[in-house]
Amino acid sequence: QVQLVESGGGLVQAGGSLRLSCAASRNIFTFNRMGWARQAPGKQRELVATITSGGSTNYEDSVKGRFTISRDIAKRTVYLQMNSLKPEDTAVYYCNALVVPTDYWGQGTQVTVSS
Repeated sequence: QVQLVESGGGLVQAGGSLRLSCAASRNIFTFNRMGWARQAPGKQRELVATITSGGSTNYEDSVKGRFTISRDIAKRTVYLQMNSLKPEDTAVYYCNALVVPTDYWGQGTQVTVSS
C-alpha cells in the first residue's frame, strides 16, 4: 500500500509559478513510475508529467517547456515546478504512483490560475 500526500496548490495569476510536492509513504525508488495528473471541471483526468524509476521524464504537449517534474529520493518526494501558468492550467492536480499492476493516487490539490 502507498499513501501520497500533495501540497503546494493555490491561486496564482497568469504567468506566475507554483511548485507542487508529493510525499510518499515509502521509498519512491521502488515505484515503476511517478507522475502528476490533473482534472479540470467536466474533463477527464490526464497525466501531464511522469518520471520513471530510472529518472526518465515525459510531458504532455501542453505543458512541455513550462512544467518540470523532479524527485528527491531521500525525502520520498516528487515535485512539479509549474512556470508560465495559464488559466487553462486550472485544475485539481493529483500525484500518481505506479507499482505494477496498481495505480495509487493522492487526494489532489487545487491549482487556480487567474487571467
